[in-house]
Amino acid sequence: MRLLVTGGAGFIGSNFIRFLFRLHPDYRVLNLDKLTYAGNLANLSEAETSPNYSFQKGDICDAGLVERLMRTGIDAVVHFAAESHVDRSIAGARAFIETNVLGTYTLLDAARRLKIPRFVHVSTDEVYGSMAPGESATEQTPLAPNSPYGSSKAASDLVVRSFWKTFQFPAIITRASNNYGPHQFPEKLIPLMITNALEGKKLPVYGDGMNERDWIYVEDHCRAIDRVLHDGRPGEIYNIGSGKPSPNLEIVRRLLQILGKSDDLIEFVADRPGHDRRYALATGKITSELGWEPEVDLATGLVKTVEWYRDHSDWVQKAKSGEYREYYDRFYVNRGTSLSQI
Repeated sequence: MRLLVTGGAGFIGSNFIRFLFRLHPDYRVLNLDKLTYAGNLANLSEAETSPNYSFQKGDICDAGLVERLMRTGIDAVVHFAAESHVDRSIAGARAFIETNVLGTYTLLDAARRLKIPRFVHVSTDEVYGSMAPGESATEQTPLAPNSPYGSSKAASDLVVRSFWKTFQFPAIITRASNNYGPHQFPEKLIPLMITNALEGKKLPVYGDGMNERDWIYVEDHCRAIDRVLHDGRPGEIYNIGSGKPSPNLEIVRRLLQILGKSDDLIEFVADRPGHDRRYALATGKITSELGWEPEVDLATGLVKTVEWYRDHSDWVQKAKSGEYREYYDRFYVNRGTSLSQI
């Protein structure tokens, strides 16, 4: 199989590419990434040695580029590329609308015209909005996003749905809960708390810290996407999560316990606007249809994640300083290498 993976230099995308090569070493992957602040090609240093991997720097909103890449014989698109940080969407939503909505349309339009056989659109539980205590969103729960990020992803989901309903284009939507694990950019909750604690800095917690999130280890998410890619039904939506929401404050305290640090590092800060109180997903559909269940429980996953960040202080330092952005220039531009020729 030959895949076009968008946003493959990001956290989940890069984990998926590495997972894919472990599971399907004969697959060929073309990674299209704009390399915005969260795109880090160092995440894929091991894949660069594979003759089955190639990289193309570019924007999913660039219709000409997207069509040219899809004309190379793509069997499936796995679409991760998105602006995804809620705080950044509150500060300025334009990039979220452009990338998440227009970019998704651009990919769908080219894929439909070129009759790409498979299209997996990776979305988020944030499209459902906040869940009441004891309630979990199913794939039929009405969309009610509360942030510019969430609304941009909901809009992209609806565009994908329309291509199935109108054109019978074989697209599938996945909606995952909060991911965590190796290579996550340090602005997100878990890596921010780990790296701050390792540096002896305060751990900022919004509001009272009782906002609940359903956490899934990133490799479990990658396994789910692989199942959907191969066996998911076109036109369907699949929720992906652990089904066990936890308050943010509990997560922070568990991380401090693993690190052997005091809770005195916790610092409560003013809540952000429109902060959803609780996310929770019902995942019975993907379990019953595709046989997927998470394999890494939260306790194990948090330990594994702490160990990774503790053992990769160089990666953390470069991510926080911005030095990781030089990777593209050093290993691609300066080599005069075009890796999109496979």
